[in-house]
Amino acid sequence: MEKGCHCSDHSDQHSNAILYNILSRKDSSTCNQNNNNYNSKPHGCNCETRRTVCLKRPSDICQEASAVLVKTINFMKSLPAFNQLPPNDQFSLLKSCWAPLFILGLAQEGVDFEVIDSPADSMLKKILLNCKENSETDREQPTMAGVSKLKSCLKKFWSLDLSPKEYAYLKGTIIFNPDVPDLKASVFVECLQQEAHNALKEVVQPLHPWDEGRFARILLTASSLQSITHGLVTELFFRPVIGQTNLLELLVDMLFYR
Repeated sequence: MEKGCHCSDHSDQHSNAILYNILSRKDSSTCNQNNNNYNSKPHGCNCETRRTVCLKRPSDICQEASAVLVKTINFMKSLPAFNQLPPNDQFSLLKSCWAPLFILGLAQEGVDFEVIDSPADSMLKKILLNCKENSETDREQPTMAGVSKLKSCLKKFWSLDLSPKEYAYLKGTIIFNPDVPDLKASVFVECLQQEAHNALKEVVQPLHPWDEGRFARILLTASSLQSITHGLVTELFFRPVIGQTNLLELLVDMLFYR
């Protein structure tokens, strides 16, 4: 029988016991004893899928990430074909592609980063979060597993050593995605994606005439971008800067009104 991780189960049961004791107004000695027991237990979980992390140098990396994001949105705005699409289609494509485009931007700019374990929440915060719903609980928390997947994706792009033109046309194949739901101009978008594919192929062949598999490897590496969630990108690189602000609303403002 496969053994799963029981760290969260134990932590939840222990937190609930502390909460019950406090709400039941038991004597302070009992509460202190429970607090000591709680502090003696390891915080969090070491499983890769549950181990939450944050940037090691948030001030520097968030500044670099913000610059990459501005370049990403400006790139989209500079495409005449994108500006010809209906506004609702532009919004749908933006919502779908901004994160993969941003990751491509990180790769192109050579932005590397390190993470550390997120600070453990205080017992009071855990209790308050258990007592009432909090908007933070609905947001995806960056995990070591997610960050490892992101860093692996970046390393694959760096190993390809794409030229600026290869990056540009690859971005075009990602922006013009006809599979995005409810596009009014889906046929036009599909044609644009095919044009971007053809342009990328025409750039790759003369640059690497002896590497017949390069075009396929580029597209395969690009497909791995879809495994990186928008939530991971948002929480890791931008939440320390924007706070409670909705990032998508900021992107819409940047794209349509600036």
